[in-house]
Amino acid sequence: MRAETQTTIEAIRKSLNLLAQRMDWDTAKHRLEEFDAMIEDPNLWNDQERAQKLMRDRQQLMEALGTYESIARDLSDNMELIELGEMEDDDAVVAEAEAALKVLGEKAAAKELEALLDGEADSNDTFLEINAGAGGTEACDWASMLQRMYVRWAEKRGYKVELQSEEAGSEAGTKSCAYKISGHNAYGWLKSESGVHRLVRISPFGKGTRETSFASVWVYPVVDDNIEIEVAPNDIRIDTYRSSGAGGQHVNTTDSAVRITHHPTGIVVTSSEKSQHQNRDIAMKALKSRLYQMELDKRNAAINEAHESKGSAGWGNQIRSYVLQPYQMVKDLRTNHETSDTQGVLDGALDGFMAATLAQQVSGKSRADARDAD
Repeated sequence: MRAETQTTIEAIRKSLNLLAQRMDWDTAKHRLEEFDAMIEDPNLWNDQERAQKLMRDRQQLMEALGTYESIARDLSDNMELIELGEMEDDDAVVAEAEAALKVLGEKAAAKELEALLDGEADSNDTFLEINAGAGGTEACDWASMLQRMYVRWAEKRGYKVELQSEEAGSEAGTKSCAYKISGHNAYGWLKSESGVHRLVRISPFGKGTRETSFASVWVYPVVDDNIEIEVAPNDIRIDTYRSSGAGGQHVNTTDSAVRITHHPTGIVVTSSEKSQHQNRDIAMKALKSRLYQMELDKRNAAINEAHESKGSAGWGNQIRSYVLQPYQMVKDLRTNHETSDTQGVLDGALDGFMAATLAQQVSGKSRADARDAD
């Protein structure tokens, strides 16, 4: 069997392994039997909401089982065809089975990613915040580079990108900014980006020295309209102020920007791009989304660890390192996924990093470890 074909088979097996973990393969068929028994209950539809949820969960489980069994069956069938073709020196049969395996590998990889994005809020739109760490102008310039990177990533996916607020650095770059990014699975993809991002490069500001800069990224889902989040009026303080944006037509000439502080949690959200009324509405939605994110974190220990890594923008809380000098390398410190295409990453090529982190959150190990285990 050719090395390329063996690599394809190993990749398909890895995808099957992750699909099995995601649906808890050991209990999946038993749970389906329980669903089938429950839908036979004549009183089921007395509670419409419960019945609809049960039917939805049953359908999702049936689809997951069907996908796994279909891929596993096709993998076995094509491997047998290759073995048969090699035994009989039938190159046409081998070539046909290898081509089918290649298509199957693409299908398995796509289903794997779909399985990784089935969390409670993964399909939601998302808010993304970027804050410069300590380091003055260098850090603000790095924050603006991240700002450009995420906007480009989102636009390549066809997502809608809306700037919610922005505070320029005192000399250059961005001190802080917030975006709303809208599109299917926007939160599911971006949730793995929360944490501190570190840059190493030669200073572009005339110093000629190698500088290390930090910026933090914070991602949380836009709350669906059907999710109720209670915010007591006594728990918040609402302030209005004049925006200090980069200038031009977006500078506010009145105190229309809004800042909301949530006293019990210390959460602060801002909006400074629209009228005061619109900014108040945007900021309140952002606050509710942050509070909802806290609830999600309590229910998901793996994601909670990632978000708690936000911390202060410094050495101890890094998730990814971007080195431009003395060599070129971007490396994720959680999964060890890396690339030397630094310009591609800064231009928005982030899917490989996101997929590796999503896989780790599901399986508890990096993609490289998963391959080794197979």
